[in-house]
Amino acid sequence: MLEKLKQKLKAVKEKLTGKLQKKKEEKIEEEKEEKTKPEPAPTPAKTTVAPPEHPSLTKVRRAIKKVTHRKLSEADVDDILWDLHVALLESDTALSVAQRIIENVKSELVGREIGLTEDTKELAERILREAVQRVLTPPCQVNLLEVIERKKREGQPAVFVFFGINGVGKTTTIAKLAKYLKDRGYRPLLAAADTFRAAGIEQLEEHAARVGVPVIKQRRGADAAAVAYDAIAHAKARGFDVVLIDTAGRMQTDVDLMEEMKKIVRVTKPDLKIFIGDALTGNDAVEQALAFEKAVGIDGTILCKMDADARGGAALSISQVTGKPILMLGTGQKYEDLVEFRPELILSALFGD
Repeated sequence: MLEKLKQKLKAVKEKLTGKLQKKKEEKIEEEKEEKTKPEPAPTPAKTTVAPPEHPSLTKVRRAIKKVTHRKLSEADVDDILWDLHVALLESDTALSVAQRIIENVKSELVGREIGLTEDTKELAERILREAVQRVLTPPCQVNLLEVIERKKREGQPAVFVFFGINGVGKTTTIAKLAKYLKDRGYRPLLAAADTFRAAGIEQLEEHAARVGVPVIKQRRGADAAAVAYDAIAHAKARGFDVVLIDTAGRMQTDVDLMEEMKKIVRVTKPDLKIFIGDALTGNDAVEQALAFEKAVGIDGTILCKMDADARGGAALSISQVTGKPILMLGTGQKYEDLVEFRPELILSALFGD
């Protein structure tokens, strides 16, 4: 997972380690010179010139110069920041997010004095790791199970609506989530509100049969919002814990289908609106999520196909750009291959051995 970006970051880390090690060695040499260097004698005072600088002031001035020399300057790290910037953009990271990571790294490096006992390799990795972790940590958190539990206490089913563009694996992902919830003791109900696509209803039925959960459906071409409404009513009557509403895949530029999406949201008043994106599309997935956020609002994202050699841009960018968390990651073809997102998953993939 994220192998290409991992290799690029590894090269940046090695270069940064070399830079830090060089600064550390310079400091060691300065320390040796300082110990062997005799203290200069004060210059005799002359009546025709200004009085000599006091010896203590000379020491302070020399110390300031020495510390300044030991600290990393912006010029010291410019080439590293450039390499990192290129690596992120080549990995399809959103420009604003790449710049934020660069600023995070720069603020940690410029002005830093390398300790004589510091492990420069560990320091380089920690600085890069923390910079990436900051962009993976959204301002808000959403826990699917906590939402379901809260609704259960109110005697109501939780309602999750899913949307995204065509072909990203939305229906399969919904089936994976249904199994994930079923395995944890919940009773999910699927709503076949993708009445637009040929065989869309049948595809959801097939997945539902495989994972052992029921589906509420109507005929093809039926009002998608009506299907979703019926599913919620059925869930309330039969004691289901959560309704997962599948909708037609739609491009963010399709005005009619986006209006249908708005209607579904108005009718169902969902507890969560979840965007499903394809990690392999990189920055395109980020732009799609942003378009849906503007149109109907999203509460979180599920990224599919993270098991493939994704460049990593979507995972790094989508939370920062939308301000909403990644909820789950699709990591394979099986129904079990859906995991709760934690920043450590991405960090381990990028910085693990």
